[in-house]
Amino acid sequence: MGNAFKDKVVLVTGASRGIGRAIAEQFARSGAKVAVNYNSNENAAQQVVTGIRQEGGEAVVVRADISRVGEIRSMFDITLQTYGRLDILVNNAGVMITKPVESFTEEDYDRLFDSNVKGTFFACQQAAIRMSPGGRIINFSTSVAGAMFPQYSLYAGTKGAVEQFTRQLAKELGPKGITINAVAPGPVNTELFTQGKSEAQIETIKRMNAFDRLGETEDITGTVLFLAGEEAKWITGQTVRVNGGFV
Repeated sequence: MGNAFKDKVVLVTGASRGIGRAIAEQFARSGAKVAVNYNSNENAAQQVVTGIRQEGGEAVVVRADISRVGEIRSMFDITLQTYGRLDILVNNAGVMITKPVESFTEEDYDRLFDSNVKGTFFACQQAAIRMSPGGRIINFSTSVAGAMFPQYSLYAGTKGAVEQFTRQLAKELGPKGITINAVAPGPVNTELFTQGKSEAQIETIKRMNAFDRLGETEDITGTVLFLAGEEAKWITGQTVRVNGGFV
């Protein structure tokens, strides 16, 4: 394991699978203590923690539904009670619903905005209150927000809000030495992206970037760890598109 993040404490939301899992594992390999948040899949989250511990790292499982503000507060409570501090927050958790505009329901709208917008905002709020000076917040947007994809209107709208939180909070958090940035992946080979898509659709999407493939989780983790590191201390309020030239 490396030591780039030795003695740092990282909270990764939605870390039981996909990009969040890869981020949590990579931080642990780099010496950080990791709070692995999940909502419904306890077994998957525990597997992440077990794997980290087997490699000699430190991690703890933290359950919270990030669409509920009280549970967000409890997530921060547990992280701080366990490790005594918080240095890095990665707001990875979220949901994606794609439909023709005429098919969206009020329930779809509420679920998307509660998880992707309310969850990210109030996690940022707790970080602002409780994070150690010099901390790092990395939010998650989407490169679809820079494209025009049919059936992604509501999802892209939630991520547009996240990008504005990121911009507007940068100067507010700067006096505390806290940076806040967003990572906007393009299509990544995860369950969240591939579910409900045919092989033909996936092949079409592959051809939309410069490398004729889907992104992989490791294509995203490097940017997240860079933004969390000392080398990125002069970067804040930015959205970084990590998409292989998708847009």
